[in-house]
Amino acid sequence: MTDFKKIISHAKEYGFVFPSSEIYDGLSAVYDYAQNGVALKKNIRDYWWKSMVQLHSNIVGIDAAIFMHPTTWKASGHVDAFNDPLIDNKDSKKRYRADVLVEDYCGKIEAKIEKEVAKAAKRFGDSFDKEQFVATNPRVVGYQEKINAILKRLGQSLEKEDLADVKNLIEELEIACPESGSRNWTDVKQFNLMFGTKLGASADSAMDLYLRPETAQGIFVNFLNVQKTGRMKIPFGIAQTGKAFRNEIVARQFIFRMREFEQMEMQFFIPPGTQKEWYEQWKQTRLNWHLSLGMGQENYRFHDHEKLAHYADAAADIEFKFPFGFKELEGIHSRTDFDLSSHEEFSGKKLQYFDPERNENYVPYVVETSVGLDRMFLAVFSWALREESLEDGSTRTLLKLPAVLAPTKVAVLPLVKKDGLPELANQIVDLLKWEHTTAYDEKDAVGRRYRRQDALGTPFCITVDHQSLEDKSVTLRDRDSMQQERIAIAHLPKLLDEKLNIKNWLKKI
Repeated sequence: MTDFKKIISHAKEYGFVFPSSEIYDGLSAVYDYAQNGVALKKNIRDYWWKSMVQLHSNIVGIDAAIFMHPTTWKASGHVDAFNDPLIDNKDSKKRYRADVLVEDYCGKIEAKIEKEVAKAAKRFGDSFDKEQFVATNPRVVGYQEKINAILKRLGQSLEKEDLADVKNLIEELEIACPESGSRNWTDVKQFNLMFGTKLGASADSAMDLYLRPETAQGIFVNFLNVQKTGRMKIPFGIAQTGKAFRNEIVARQFIFRMREFEQMEMQFFIPPGTQKEWYEQWKQTRLNWHLSLGMGQENYRFHDHEKLAHYADAAADIEFKFPFGFKELEGIHSRTDFDLSSHEEFSGKKLQYFDPERNENYVPYVVETSVGLDRMFLAVFSWALREESLEDGSTRTLLKLPAVLAPTKVAVLPLVKKDGLPELANQIVDLLKWEHTTAYDEKDAVGRRYRRQDALGTPFCITVDHQSLEDKSVTLRDRDSMQQERIAIAHLPKLLDEKLNIKNWLKKI
């Protein structure tokens, strides 16, 4: 996988992601999506929305406000329990999340396992059985047992809010400050992550509000509104995409952990007692969605939570292999009836469903799927970016985005800027732009234009040459294979539809 610094610089150089308010030296952990980034982000969002809402007759969408009544966050537990365990290094004066320090330590042990596996794969060649090696090699088994023991202890300590033991664990593992190498730590303290603000014209009468730290509560408080107006029968889901805000102390790794980010969430309402099968079903459905993009099964894994949130009876992450290791991409949580029951209690309003099949009223249980759109963007972008060596000894920078997500699907290139070629090229743009985002480029030699489109992730280039004027055919070049074939202009719409239509990708689920 490409070096992480190259990923960040490519994102800026090719108009995907800019540091926010850069002319004022930027704002830590806040980013702007540029012209190509916003298109890629929209395509990811559409890919999720269509698979979640359009293809499920029992899932509908909403768009709830960012501001919510402050009691919402009391009911949800965010006022009392939405904390991160923080630790300061006394020498470097840097602040860290204690759990992340321990997880990063485990990540280094994981890297040792990967090294052992890579060495063995080289040694044994085609006969190498990775699963058997990982399960039986004493060194690897020892590493894995150490990771499991550390994470189990961390999970139990955080669950019991035994912050002293979290500090003890950091000291026992001899974890040093990544910046200074010092092991001179303060005690671990809890820090609430919500951004506060005020609503009202005068300071005396202003109401204290929060920027929402998640999008889920907007769904829960609208549960009955949607159920009644949509005449929804359980089981049914409510989906939403939107901004959330967290005052992350350790915001880092580019757009992986930001203070302002976007979530794509779906809350699925079910009868109590059925949560186990629905939880397993949504785990598989969501993994299949990720796999449909063709980014390699080996880059995904499930991670079951040792430490469960106060509302969950089961939780798992779909982790993706980012350039800095396997990290959470999506969470699937069995939230029980915690949220609706809590809002019922705090609001004094009934949030129940009458089930005609069971002939009873009950507060539904919920299975949640929640994926970070920015993390999804980073997963796709970092997987796609690569340097390729070509047969002639040169190299090319390739952004191998899944074609269905690419910001620009087709670039139309006249071979020269004269002889009627630009006119014909623009006619082809007009023919294709109704279905696919299409670019026109006439600047530089055609080889350099191909390279530019490769770096932008454009799946197809159409070259218009003098022969095109005679027989109405063009050269279609495939980004990944660089193969070129002659195609009649009239056949382009059908051929491109086969390759780019979202339907042909989502059918894989």
